[in-house]
Amino acid sequence: MLNKIRDLWKQGKKNKNKEYCSAIIVAAGKGTRMNASKNKQFLNIIDRPVLAYTLQAFEDCEMINEMIIVTREQDIILCKEIVDISELTKVAKIVVGGKERQDSVYKGLQEINSQAALVAVHDGARPLILPEHIEASVEAAAQHNAAAIGVKVKDTIKLVDDRRNIVNTLDRRFLWAVQTPQTFRTHIIMKAYQEAIEKGISATDDCMLVERTGVQVKMVEGSYDNIKITTPEDIYMAEAIIEGKAFGEEDDE
Repeated sequence: MLNKIRDLWKQGKKNKNKEYCSAIIVAAGKGTRMNASKNKQFLNIIDRPVLAYTLQAFEDCEMINEMIIVTREQDIILCKEIVDISELTKVAKIVVGGKERQDSVYKGLQEINSQAALVAVHDGARPLILPEHIEASVEAAAQHNAAAIGVKVKDTIKLVDDRRNIVNTLDRRFLWAVQTPQTFRTHIIMKAYQEAIEKGISATDDCMLVERTGVQVKMVEGSYDNIKITTPEDIYMAEAIIEGKAFGEEDDE
């Protein structure tokens, strides 16, 4: 009985201290490397669209209060269908993205709830993100102002020059492959994007823009399963990961 009371107290304390967090799900890419007739977000993994898996993970994460989906204008109806079929309750808006990913994220930032103290930015094409890793990212950002999910690099990394001659071997202990979500205090990510627009700066991920403002980003260990769907082979890999987990669960029973 005493343990139960402690658990309820801890849960109540956690909920009391929880800050409002908006999630921007970027699903506006063309996915040209997929060689498919439609956006890669809507290709099926087993029997569900890529985007459906992504949205469900954020729906299931208690730290997320709302989702803003950013997509192409011609894909808005498909997004709405996924939201309806999956019975998702946290999708607040579906908005049209921009020419580049950076433009799309900024459009999403314009639509977040005014209560949002934190913003998590995630690629819709990373469908195997787990709710617990989303939560870890949000909690780290709440504590350190900025955080990103990533994994330690397994391979030895060589730095080469423009003629492909090896210049240096980088110390693997300090190398991480960054993923998403990348989560920030709202005023920090807003400032980073506004400065990028003013100075004409472009970056391959949100952390790069935040780093330029002098804010340190905390790396949070995620999972190697959190792959990005980019090529047809990635679909097969995602299916194998999902089926492998399902098989493992059956074995445990």
